[in-house]
Amino acid sequence: MKLNKRKISAYFKYSLLSAALMLFAAAIIIYPERYVNCCFQGFAMWAECVLPSLFPFMVITLIFVKTGIAEKASLPLKRVTGLFKLPPAAGACFLLSLCSGYPAGSRVLTEFYENGSLSQADCKRLAPLCSTSGPLFIIGSVGFKMFGSKYAGVKILIAHILAVTVSSLIISLLSKRTSAAPLKRSPADKNVLYNAFYSAVISVAVAGGFIAFFFVAAKFFSDFNLFYPLEKLLCQFLDEGIAAAICTGLIEATTGCRAIASFGATKLHTAVAGFLITFGGLSILLQQLSYLTKTGVKPFAFIGVKLLQALLCFGLLLLIA
Repeated sequence: MKLNKRKISAYFKYSLLSAALMLFAAAIIIYPERYVNCCFQGFAMWAECVLPSLFPFMVITLIFVKTGIAEKASLPLKRVTGLFKLPPAAGACFLLSLCSGYPAGSRVLTEFYENGSLSQADCKRLAPLCSTSGPLFIIGSVGFKMFGSKYAGVKILIAHILAVTVSSLIISLLSKRTSAAPLKRSPADKNVLYNAFYSAVISVAVAGGFIAFFFVAAKFFSDFNLFYPLEKLLCQFLDEGIAAAICTGLIEATTGCRAIASFGATKLHTAVAGFLITFGGLSILLQQLSYLTKTGVKPFAFIGVKLLQALLCFGLLLLIA
């Protein structure tokens, strides 16, 4: 009986997904002049705002991991991470995530999991902690380019880091301690530079594909008023334009940040941008989960923690912005 219920549930989910994708494809076919241009705009935004901030740090991160430098850098932090019930590799994973931004942290966790330095239990603890946006994106792309103020970017970055670290460490402390996997040396890579660049190019190109696809998806949702119930709810507390920007950002965060920045760098607008960056939107969440599902991280639990972090970041920015 349970098996039949599972089959019915899976059939329903796949049928619903198939229907949604067919409607999406039909809209693109019927209105190619609108959605093809939207796809181009998505790639243009990726090239302008994400590629410059992600690619160099992705290369550096992969070189650190593939040469074993990351493992060695974790050793001095072993005692500190142990206080928070985290594995020895936690320090290096967090720092690499913090420097590189989405989805590098999830990629690093997968690399450590595959070489045996992290167990599934370790990955579940570390996944929210190693889910951060990069300083170059927040300060340069969001703060300077979108809001016209590096200072606004710095405030968002501080609140973002505090929200992610404080919430993740508290959750780790409250959870049951498990035996951490020992830190292992990665197998020697005879062609580190080529493999690091190749992996970085693939990862960044995939990120561009996610952004362009969900840029179009956000426009599709807006055109067919699929955001209407949520927008109506948000309009009880916020202006219509801000509510629309939030709904767009829940699909594609970079697009939402650009939309909210067009209203100016007020306390509320920077707080909303911080919320969208910390939550990540559907595009960034799926990028991370494409790596994390290999490590046993549960999608709904991960998304729930990201929502908690986003709300905390929003609250902090209302206080300090």
